[in-house]
Amino acid sequence: MSHTIKTILAVDDEPNMLRLLEISLRQAGYKPLTARDGREALEIIRSQHVDCVVTDLHMPYMSGLQLLKAIRGEALDEAQHKSSKAQSNPDLPVIIVTAQGEVKTAIDAMKNGASDYILRPFDLEELELAISRALSFARLVVENQFLREEKTSDIGIVGNSPPMQQLFDAIRQVAPEKATVLIAGETGTGKELVARAIHAGSPRKEGLFVAVNCAAIPHEMLESELFGHEKGAFTGAIKERVGKFELADGGTLFLDEITEMPMQLQAKLLRALQENVIERVGGNRQIDVDIRVVAATNRDPKQAIADGKLREDLYYRLNVFRLDLPPLRMRKSDIASLAQHFLAQRRAAISVDAIQALTGYDWPGNVRELENVLERAAIISGNQTILPKHLPAEMVNHVTLAASDSGVATNTLALPPALEALERRLISEALAITQGNKSKAAKLLEISERSLWYKISQYEIH
Repeated sequence: MSHTIKTILAVDDEPNMLRLLEISLRQAGYKPLTARDGREALEIIRSQHVDCVVTDLHMPYMSGLQLLKAIRGEALDEAQHKSSKAQSNPDLPVIIVTAQGEVKTAIDAMKNGASDYILRPFDLEELELAISRALSFARLVVENQFLREEKTSDIGIVGNSPPMQQLFDAIRQVAPEKATVLIAGETGTGKELVARAIHAGSPRKEGLFVAVNCAAIPHEMLESELFGHEKGAFTGAIKERVGKFELADGGTLFLDEITEMPMQLQAKLLRALQENVIERVGGNRQIDVDIRVVAATNRDPKQAIADGKLREDLYYRLNVFRLDLPPLRMRKSDIASLAQHFLAQRRAAISVDAIQALTGYDWPGNVRELENVLERAAIISGNQTILPKHLPAEMVNHVTLAASDSGVATNTLALPPALEALERRLISEALAITQGNKSKAAKLLEISERSLWYKISQYEIH
């Protein structure tokens, strides 16, 4: 993380006080800028990067409160500042400096968006503490806004590559519907995660999401697991059992590895889907169920039909809406983000060279294999920086691209691990091209303006 010196703008119409603020800020380790009134302050904010404003309350032409309102985007009288609206910066922290008898006025300023206030005379420690609090709070505001945006725009699955964006669009389309969904994808691509995303985006999200792995349950027990059984239905059935269909009533039933279900049981499943009724093993009572079925397979469904592993009529009943999950080798641009996601809880870092080693591997086990590899590497590294030497040899041997070829230094990067240096450079170039226009720079970078503001704050780009 960068430790760039923060820029603090001091605003006061008294030259001696302004000089005192300038000296105090420099002694505290900040880069000071000064303005003699609110109008001059707004011009500086418009033309230069400012991290925090420390302003006197009473000044000619524009008071500290009026300056605060202009920074927050409130319209001022034309005579005060005709271009004040252009300086709107609702997240810029503003600290009010006032006299002992004006505390109520300072509190009113805080109600209008000031971050804090300090009373004259003040010492260096008090000033530094107020600025530190204001900067910390401003950073939290930006991060929380970014997280809220990400929460509303994302469905909980990591991936920015084109194949994943197409998948996300399809999930959003089908989630609100009742149609059955068939998810096809190699082992480890995240089929259950997609099924859970469908459930979470559906009107059934308040109901249960019930997952059954058809390959993990012995065939002789799978029917009872799905449909339940009556007391005495078979040896060992000492009491009645509610099956997964009944448990998922009003919610979503996820049937993983559907092609591993016995053909005879597939026929019973087909009937349940068509009629929305089930019968427990050993019973003759029909039980109505209201469920949505999402099925998944790691086989090619057409080939599974040809191999006698999947009933053709059941396939067409399940295949109302099909989702094909891309293997990790088809979306390698997501590896750095996935690595960041998996290492976040361990607070471990990863080097650029290690990311390149991961990117050069073909990942037959897909995302699940990547997660396991990173967990092992984090343990070996002591939850410190993951280097190529912490990775399996077959992955390191795939490294063919030197870090210098991409223009990215081989230093350790933690947020995100391999892309921080590249993101810094691209963002800086975009801001230079657009002369600091955040909206145009965001469009150039093909990200949201809010995300750009977050990254500027995160990387402390000036």
